[in-house]
Amino acid sequence: MTPELGIIEGFFGRPYSWDERADMVTALAPAGYGFYLYAPKADAHLRRDWREPYPDAELAKLAAFADHCGAAGVRFGVGLSPYELFLGFDAPAKAALAAKLAQLDSLGLVDLGVFFDDMKGDLPELAARQVEIVDWIAARTAARRLIVCPSYYTDDPVLDRVFGQRPAGYLADLGRGLDPAIQLMWTGEEVCAREFSPGHLARVAEEMGRKPFLWDNYPVNDGPRMSRHLHLRAFTGRPAAIGPHIAGHAVNTASQAVLSRIPALTLAESYRTGTDYEYNAAFRRAAEAVLGPDLAEAVTGSLLSLEDAGLDGMDAERKARLRQRFTGFDHPAAREIVGWLDGAWDAGAAELQTQ
Repeated sequence: MTPELGIIEGFFGRPYSWDERADMVTALAPAGYGFYLYAPKADAHLRRDWREPYPDAELAKLAAFADHCGAAGVRFGVGLSPYELFLGFDAPAKAALAAKLAQLDSLGLVDLGVFFDDMKGDLPELAARQVEIVDWIAARTAARRLIVCPSYYTDDPVLDRVFGQRPAGYLADLGRGLDPAIQLMWTGEEVCAREFSPGHLARVAEEMGRKPFLWDNYPVNDGPRMSRHLHLRAFTGRPAAIGPHIAGHAVNTASQAVLSRIPALTLAESYRTGTDYEYNAAFRRAAEAVLGPDLAEAVTGSLLSLEDAGLDGMDAERKARLRQRFTGFDHPAAREIVGWLDGAWDAGAAELQTQ
């Protein structure tokens, strides 16, 4: 069983261009990717400055992208992160939220994400406050589906260290309080899960009171550590057997839009072929489909450097050889590799604190 597949542009750092987004939708829709959630961390109008309205020019670009998604048969959605709204959901905050919802509704969005991730969470009434906000939004938005990302969206204790200890029973309280039609996101046993198992997902579903909607943090490569690597290999640890246990599968793509299509295609193949899936063969097919045979061969031969060693594991001579190799290709993916080698996507810790 193949669940609903889609893209979430939910990474830190430099976001995609509008052309890159449109090209990704066009490329992946035929493979079964049926939704696109626009939620780049760098879009302050959806996060720390969410109370500020979109300028008309930027809203027009969003509307054009929404139209492109619709023409491709892809659900268009936006992920709104009303930063720390649950600390003061008063009349001025409600007025600002109503205005933002009206702007987003004008885009004709099908899906609305309400994301409480990456902000303070150690409040005893956190779930109740968030349920109040989501119920308020649900009564006012024209979106046909609401997808909520909890503050604690994984079992990983790193969230407790960074954002405060999660309240006891938080996920279960949130699930009990929300309308069953509202989806709840989950990244797995870790923020960047190495695998998802039916047993884990069944346990989470029981706690949530609904099947989890996966926010899959592969092949994303943002942040100071991951930005030093390209995530190109095929998906593993996502067996087709998890399909019946999830409500949807959103792939948080890498900072390199074209290269991201390679692993994305392999996930679709994994669900489609089930127990016959072979990840190396799937990678080769996807790489050739995205890159063409010659560039695919060059990337395959460089995987140990690009993905495993990364920028910090290569000396200057090796970087120079790779740069020379990929400069020889007139292809946007080759230009992404060269840009990455030149540090175009280097990310600092400050981005994680300010976006």
